[in-house]
Amino acid sequence: MRVLGRDHPSTLISIGNLASIYSKLGRWKEAEELNLQVMETFKRIHGQDHPDTLNSINHLASTYRNQGRWKEAEVLNVQVVEASKRVLGQEHPFTLTGIGNLAGIYWEQGRWNEAEVLKVQVMETSKRVLGKEHPDTLISMTNLAATYSNQGRWKEAEVLREQVMETSKRVLGLKHPSTLSCMSNLASTYWNQGRWNEAEEMQVQIMETRKKELSQEHPDTLNSMNALTLTYKKQGRWKEAEVLNIQIMEISNRVLGHEHPYTLISMGNLASIYSEQGRWMEAEKLNVQIIETFKRVHGKEHPNTLTCMTHLASTYESQGRLKEAVVLLMKVMDICKRVLGQEHPSTLDSMANLASTYSKQGRWKEAEELQGQVLEMSKRILGQEHPDILTRMNNLAFIYMNQGRWKDAEELNLQIMDTSKCTLGQEHPSTLTCMNNLAATYENQGRWKEAEEVIVQAIKTSKTLLGPEHPDTMTGMSNLASTYSRQERWKEAEALTVKVMEIRKRILGEEHPDTLTSMANLASLYWKQRRWNEAEVLKVHVMETSKRIHGNEHPNTLTSMTNLASTYSSQG
Repeated sequence: MRVLGRDHPSTLISIGNLASIYSKLGRWKEAEELNLQVMETFKRIHGQDHPDTLNSINHLASTYRNQGRWKEAEVLNVQVVEASKRVLGQEHPFTLTGIGNLAGIYWEQGRWNEAEVLKVQVMETSKRVLGKEHPDTLISMTNLAATYSNQGRWKEAEVLREQVMETSKRVLGLKHPSTLSCMSNLASTYWNQGRWNEAEEMQVQIMETRKKELSQEHPDTLNSMNALTLTYKKQGRWKEAEVLNIQIMEISNRVLGHEHPYTLISMGNLASIYSEQGRWMEAEKLNVQIIETFKRVHGKEHPNTLTCMTHLASTYESQGRLKEAVVLLMKVMDICKRVLGQEHPSTLDSMANLASTYSKQGRWKEAEELQGQVLEMSKRILGQEHPDILTRMNNLAFIYMNQGRWKDAEELNLQIMDTSKCTLGQEHPSTLTCMNNLAATYENQGRWKEAEEVIVQAIKTSKTLLGPEHPDTMTGMSNLASTYSRQERWKEAEALTVKVMEIRKRILGEEHPDTLTSMANLASLYWKQRRWNEAEVLKVHVMETSKRIHGNEHPNTLTSMTNLASTYSSQG
C-alpha cells in the first residue's frame, strides 16, 4: 500500500485476500468492511460494470451469505448477473457463475424451486455452449443434483450423479480426483436413501483408491474415511466408526498439527461417537479440549468455538447436568445474537437448543415462548416449506405433548406430516419421524387403532428404506410394542420388545442406553403382567449397569431405581 498506493490493483487484491482470511476465521464484520472498501474503490476507478468490480461485489455478497443476510446477498448477486448479462452476454462463463451463485442463495433459503430453475438454466446453457463433457457442465449437473437431494428427490439426484460419474470415468479416468468426487456424491445419494450397503461399498472403493493414488495422509483420503465413518454410525456400528475415526484423528494430528481445524473436527466426531455409545465422560473430556483449543486459536466468538460449546452442552444434558447445559447454551445464544445478528440461522439454532433444554427441565412456558419465537422468525426468513421449519414445528409439538396438550400437538403433527410428504416425499426419513410423532399423539389420547395403523405403515416403509435393523426401524417397533401394551396385548408386545432388545444387544452392545431402554421396556411388560421375579431381575441389571456407566445421580439411574422400587412394592 505504501509503495504502490491505496488504489493500485495489487493493493486491492491483497486487501481482498485479507478479507477472505477474516471470513475463514469467522470475523465477518471485519471481512465485510474490507470487501466494501475494495468494491467502492473498484467502482470509482473502473466503473460499475468492470469484471474486477463485479468480482468484488461477489465477495461482499459471500460475506453477507456467511452472516445469514440472504436478502442483501441476493440484491448484490442480482446486480452482478444483470451487469454480466449486459456486458459479457447471457452465455459467458462469468454470467453462468453469477447465476449459479444466485441459485446458491435461493438454495440456502430453502427456495428450492427458484434454485432449480436457475440451475437447470446454467446446466442447459453449459451443455450447449461448452459441451456435455466440459468440466463446468459436469459441475452444473452436480449442483442441480444437490438441489434435488435437498428436496428429497433422491432418484432424480441419483440419475444425474450417475451421468456425471460415468462421463468423468470415460473422459478423465476411474482414478481421477474429479471422478472420485463424483463417486462420493453418488454414495451420499445412496446414503440419504438409507441404502447403507451400496453407500459403504462405494465409499470403501473411493477410500482405497485415494490411499493408493494420493497416500493415506492426503486430505481427500481423510475425507473419504470420514464419510465411511458416518455410514458406520448410521448403521449403529459404533466400534468400527470409532476405530476409523481414531485413525483419522491420529493422522490429522501428525500431519496437520493438533490445533488444525481438521484435527479438531475429527476429535469432535470421535466425541460424538462416544456420546452415541453412552460414554459421556470421554465425550466431555474431548469436547472441553476442543473448545479450549478453538478459543486459543480462533477466539471465543468463532463459529467453530460456538459449535463445540453446543456439543459440550449436549454432553452435559446426556448426563443430566441440565443447569450447566443451560448456562453454556445461553452464552452461545448471546454471542450469536451479538456477533451474527438476531435472525442468523446459527442464532435461531442456538435459541432452539436452549428451548429444548428448558423442555427437559420442565420449564414448558419458557420453552414454548422461545420455540414459538424461533418458528415465526424462521418462517419469515426461510419460507414456509424450508426443512428447518419442519424441525421447528416438531420441537413445538413436542412441547405441547409434554404438557398433555394432545389436540394442539395432533393438529401441528398433522400439518408437519402433510408438509413433509409434499416437500420431502412419502418415504423420506423425516416423514417417517413425523408419522411416529403423530402416532404418539393418538396413543396418548387412547386412540389405539389410529396409532397402530400409522406406526405399522411407518415400520413397513422404514424396513424397506433403511433396513430391518436400522435404529429408526427399531424405534418404530418399540413404539408399536408400546401401543400393544396399552391395549393389554401382552404376547404381541413382548415378542416385539424382545426382538428389539436382542437386535440392540447385538448391534449396539449390552450397555448402550438404547439397549438398556429396551430391557427396561421388557421389565415393564413383565411387571404389568405381575411377573414380578422376571421384572426384578431385569430392573436390577438395568440399575446396576446405569450406575456403572452414568453414575448414581444420573436421571437414567434414578429412574431405574424408582422402577425397581415399584417392583419391590408390588411384591409387598
